Amino acid sequence: MRFTFFTFAAAGIVLSSCSQKPPATTGGKSRLSSGPIPVLVAKAEAQDVPVEIQAVGTVQAYSFVSIRSQITGKIVEVHFKEGQDVKAGDPLFTIDPRPYEAELNQAKANLQRDEAQLTNGRLNFERTSNLFASKIASQADYDAAEAAYESARSTVVADAAAITNAQVNLDYTAIRSPIDGRAGNLTVKEGNVVKAPDDVLVTLTQIHPIYVAFAVPEQNLLAIRRRMTQASLPVTASISGDTSNAAQGALTFIDNTVDTNTGTILLKGTFANTNTVLWPGQFVQATLVLSNLTQATVVPAQAVQTGQNGEFVFVVKADQTAENRAVQTGVTYDGIRVITSGVKPGESVVIDGQMKLTPGAKVSVKPAGNGTNSVGEAGQ
Repeated sequence: MRFTFFTFAAAGIVLSSCSQKPPATTGGKSRLSSGPIPVLVAKAEAQDVPVEIQAVGTVQAYSFVSIRSQITGKIVEVHFKEGQDVKAGDPLFTIDPRPYEAELNQAKANLQRDEAQLTNGRLNFERTSNLFASKIASQADYDAAEAAYESARSTVVADAAAITNAQVNLDYTAIRSPIDGRAGNLTVKEGNVVKAPDDVLVTLTQIHPIYVAFAVPEQNLLAIRRRMTQASLPVTASISGDTSNAAQGALTFIDNTVDTNTGTILLKGTFANTNTVLWPGQFVQATLVLSNLTQATVVPAQAVQTGQNGEFVFVVKADQTAENRAVQTGVTYDGIRVITSGVKPGESVVIDGQMKLTPGAKVSVKPAGNGTNSVGEAGQ
C-alpha cells in the first residue's frame, strides 16, 4: 500500500509540471516590455567659453599703517572719528606743542649767544695772528686764540643742529595721515599721554585700491606666466551670497617661490574697489581668466557620463534612438561642458534619463518649458 501511494504521488507531480505553459508573447516580445524611454534632451551649441582658474582668496589692504607718536606728550586734540575716511596729509592728532616750542626757542637763543661768541673769537684770533706775525705774541697765545675760535665755530654748528632737532620734534606734535585710507579703532582720547614709540594710536587701511590674494596649483604657473606676457589677465572676486555683484580686477603679482608644503603659488589681483564691495580680511571666490575658447562646442554638464571606457554622452538620432557616443571633454564653465570631439553643434544630447538607456534604445523626448531645451536653459 505504501508503495502504491508513492507511485501515484510521483505521477501527480509529473503531470502537474507538464501542464504549466510559458507566458504568452506578442510579436516575439514579452508582455512586460515597455515602450520608448522618456528622456530630457538639450542641443549642443557653439559659443565662446572662458578658461578659468578658481580659488578661495582673501582680501588684503593695499596699505596698512600703524600710527604711533614719535614724541612723548599729551594729546590735546583728535581730528577724526573712528571708521572715517581720511586723505594723505589730513591731521589726525595734536600733541601738546608747548614744551617743544620752548625747546625750539631755547635752541634759537643758544645760537644767538654762541654766534656772538664766535664773532668775538674770530676778532681775537685775527688780532693775535697779527701780533704773532709781528713777533709780539707768542706761539702759545696764537694757538689759544685759534682753539677758542674753532671751538666757537663748532658750538654754533651744534646750536644749528639743536634748532633743527627742536623744530622736528615740534613738527611731530601734529600727526598727519601718511596715506588715503580708513581709520580703525581709536585707542587713545584727548587728554591721554602717549609714550613714543610704544603706543599705537590708530591703524589706517588703504582700500582704494585693494588686493585679493589667492593660491593656485603650481601646474598652472607656466600658462599664467605665458599669458601675462601677452596681455593683462582679468580677475573677478565674488562674496559668498552676492555673486551678482562680483568685483573686477587684474592679476598684478606672482610670488617668487612655490610653496613646497602645498604645491601652490601665491597670486594677487588688484581691484579699484570704487564701490567698496571688498573689505580687508574677507574670504572671496577668486576667478582668474586665462583665455577664451572661441565658438567651442558645449553641452550641459549633466549630459556627460563616465563609463569603463571613459566619458560618453547619449545622442538622440533622427529616428528617436539613443546612440552611446564617446567624447573628449574640456573645461566646465557655469554649468556647461566643452566637448572637444564626439559631438557637433545642433545634435541633441540626453541630459536626464541616461540611467535607463542602452545603445539603440527608443526614446521619447519629454517637453521642458515652452520649447526645445538649449544649453543655457539646461545649465540653469
